[in-house]
Amino acid sequence: MSPITESIPLSPTVSYAQHGDVAVLMLNNPPVNGLGDTTRAGLHAGITRAFEDDAIAAVVIAGAGKVFCGGADIRQFNTPAATAWPASRDILALVEAAKKPVVAAIHGVALGGGLEFALGCHYRVVTADAKLGLPEVNLRLVPGGGGTQRLPRLVGVKRALEMIQTGAPVGGREAVRIGLADAVADGAEMAGAAALVTRAIEVARRAAQSAEHPVASRKDVPEGVVDFEACLAAVSPKARNAVAQKAAIRCVQAATQLPIAEGLAFERARFEELVAGNESKSLRHIFFAEREAPKFAEGKGLALRPIERVAVLGSGTMGVGIAMSYANAGIPVALIEREQAALDRGMSLIRRNYEITASKGKLKPEQIEARLALVTPTLAFEAVAEADLVVEAVFEDMAVKQAIFKQLDAACKPTAILATNTSRLDIDVIAGATSRPGDVIGLHFFSPANVMKLLEVVRGRATSADVIATCMAMAQRIQKIPVLVGVCEGFVGNRMLTPYWREAGFLLEEGASPQQVDGALTRFGMAMGPLTMADLAGMDINWATRKRLAPTRPAHLRYSRVADRICELGRFGQKTNGGYYRYEPGSRTPIPDPLIDELIADCAREAGIARREICDAEIVERTMLALVNEGARIIEEGIARRASDIDVVYVHGYGFPAWRGGPMFYAETLGLDKVLARILALRAQHGAHWEAAPLLERLVAGGAGSFDSGR
Repeated sequence: MSPITESIPLSPTVSYAQHGDVAVLMLNNPPVNGLGDTTRAGLHAGITRAFEDDAIAAVVIAGAGKVFCGGADIRQFNTPAATAWPASRDILALVEAAKKPVVAAIHGVALGGGLEFALGCHYRVVTADAKLGLPEVNLRLVPGGGGTQRLPRLVGVKRALEMIQTGAPVGGREAVRIGLADAVADGAEMAGAAALVTRAIEVARRAAQSAEHPVASRKDVPEGVVDFEACLAAVSPKARNAVAQKAAIRCVQAATQLPIAEGLAFERARFEELVAGNESKSLRHIFFAEREAPKFAEGKGLALRPIERVAVLGSGTMGVGIAMSYANAGIPVALIEREQAALDRGMSLIRRNYEITASKGKLKPEQIEARLALVTPTLAFEAVAEADLVVEAVFEDMAVKQAIFKQLDAACKPTAILATNTSRLDIDVIAGATSRPGDVIGLHFFSPANVMKLLEVVRGRATSADVIATCMAMAQRIQKIPVLVGVCEGFVGNRMLTPYWREAGFLLEEGASPQQVDGALTRFGMAMGPLTMADLAGMDINWATRKRLAPTRPAHLRYSRVADRICELGRFGQKTNGGYYRYEPGSRTPIPDPLIDELIADCAREAGIARREICDAEIVERTMLALVNEGARIIEEGIARRASDIDVVYVHGYGFPAWRGGPMFYAETLGLDKVLARILALRAQHGAHWEAAPLLERLVAGGAGSFDSGR
């Protein structure tokens, strides 16, 4: 038996080495060893080489780094590279026709196309902690490399449907138990990839002694009664991946009814339909946008400040959620209040929130106590002295915040980061109350802060790069998606809400009802209509903002008084059992209120507006284009670093449908030229509120198709 030969490259992402009579192909396409064009080419060349070499008895395929293969390289979808020869099916055809065994050595993950490739191998050896799954439905796709046809033949129809519809992976030991894998390489996860490869080589050598090797596509589908029509009916029409789930069910059904070749063709046709659609493109856009948002180039190489203890000022709903976010990540938190009653209410709310989570089976009693133990309630402001990060979450009033930050400046350690949770106020003015503006930053959590994934990280004019880098990294540590934004009224998310709510108010005056406005937008895909959202958030908060900004509002611009009139009645939304809608005590269900209909009609009459029939399409167009136009201004001003950051903010902070990609990507799918044309038409019809953003005009004039073109 010959010794191990030196590894040689077959392509930029695949290498070949000979371990005695076993060829080992190593995937090396960071970060997840995706099956891009060069990886597929290298695999085909390596397998062909091994099959043609009489000295080789078997082949092992493994992944370099932390994973086996995370799937197709989705960066190449809808590009020539995605369809370049060889396709995965060409490689698997080569494997399935072979006399020599091919073993997939799986560690980390085998997901999507990675698992589909492994299914086409004769044997699969896994580490106990490996994750194997087909998550394509999460990108509004179906598996396109045979997953819906081969998986049912290995694990049965019912289990295959469950895995494909949910996208949830199984662990290594479970994979062996259900027939998805052949052996667990015990201890390999601790010893490293080399130990896994060694175990896979052992399996390969034993298998080489057999004349025949198992081929998944040649197996019969195990018998079992599955009501596919019932499965289709059970898919929620509100699920963002409902179309993909239904297509996946039909593909698995095809596996039970068609020969393998026809089933593979049926699956591929469904994949091609979905991958070409805007819905899947939108979800892939968000997938990459979420991963791009936390990157902070200026912080590369900087030493991060240690965050071992946190202090949160204020034990209201927001402060409680923020404290829980840190406790959930195992970080000790001091929860600071001025009054014992408020502090007691806050701690009771924390416990109640954890108990609700436990009632859903997501926390054990001992985990509740462990997290509660990390939160120290105190009336002593001096507790901030021990904190590496202080997050202020008190009343949204500039004078109050300035006074607090002056105190923090004196009480906190020199290395502490001083953060405000303000949703609108000027970070630079707050920082000016301290002698160390470089240490001041905005951390705008979204309510409920312990649940919502978005975190707007607001950099002030003087905020130090290491403070920004530390907060971006810290956000990921507490399982948030951070988006770095600049200082302006409302930052990104709330600034864009202003024209969104403006158009909703105008549409009410012009003839729409609250329920029609909300209904049109929820049917569009928004998690909640703008008026229901206002009731939930508390209308008094935005009323205070409008009153604060009233002196700066141009007198010539139209202004709807509907929201102000509702607030003047003492109706602030759900918390007062009345806002745009009325609410039964203890209920969050909005009930149309004739009183509000009369109020809206009075406002329209006083403004000289003739009411008319309004269609849902107009509601969607005006509110969406208002978001887009303001977003374009935000990009041009540098408040957001990229259009995709705005999309992340709106998908994760404001309930924008991920399958539409966020407001800026949605505009790109419509066509920027068409968006500009409609905005100009609205300008002619409705006046100066609809001045087109200069960036949008320049992009269209230059023939650009995206907001980040040329930036």
